[in-house]
Amino acid sequence: MNSNDVANFWEANADAWTRLARLGVDVFRDMLNSPAFFGMLPPVAGLSGLDVGCGEGSNTRQLARLGARMAAVDIAPTFVRNARDVEEAAPLGIDYRVGDGMALPFASCSFDFVTAFMSLMDMPDPVRALHEASRVLRPGGFLQFSILHPCFAPPHREVVRDANGRAKAIEIGGYFESTEGRVDTWWFSTLKAKEREQVAPFQTPIFHRTLSQWFDIVIGAGLSIDKIGEPTAGTGSRHADAVVDDTRVAPLSLHIRASKRRARHRKPAIA
Repeated sequence: MNSNDVANFWEANADAWTRLARLGVDVFRDMLNSPAFFGMLPPVAGLSGLDVGCGEGSNTRQLARLGARMAAVDIAPTFVRNARDVEEAAPLGIDYRVGDGMALPFASCSFDFVTAFMSLMDMPDPVRALHEASRVLRPGGFLQFSILHPCFAPPHREVVRDANGRAKAIEIGGYFESTEGRVDTWWFSTLKAKEREQVAPFQTPIFHRTLSQWFDIVIGAGLSIDKIGEPTAGTGSRHADAVVDDTRVAPLSLHIRASKRRARHRKPAIA
């Protein structure tokens, strides 16, 4: 599967995804994943940033509200059009473009930071994507991204629940398998059965990598890992949504922040 194939899947998802996400159906994003991501994010006011795989632009807009000068790319034109519609109605100075995260349409050393919210695991070649993110970063800048957790959301994942419907364990399998574009078919978990009859399920290609592979990819792109996050609803959570409830047992996502290493200048040899 190549970038064009991936673009076609996300283009088909884009309008329904935008509409449902803006209705608050993506509870995992809104209630847990994005707040945890922003809680881990360093101050960005006054910095120039790039959001890779921006979707309909919700998180990009939040970055702009924090004072960052934002550009953003997505491989699906409909996502970019929907994001631009909001920008036109309520300008935040965001430059949205159609673009491939594995071939970013920006010059080297253009940005102080790069973000990628749950997008890198959907790209056929994360090595190229991380090298591209590193390329457009200025030395000392940072990349912060979130992905499905390689350990707890591998090719096979099933939640084991108690008699009350509460998650008590996560059954996983296929951790060392490479999915290479397996297409998952699903709805947002909060979408009721009757509502699912009115909207086609999403189809999303997945490119699973192990935890060690992800670390190798980040380090190989000239980045140094600074911080790791594993969002959880917490042991006392009583949230009704099953996806958020699952994270009491094991995280669904992994957050990584890494800095672009500065070039080392050798001291001149003393004659």
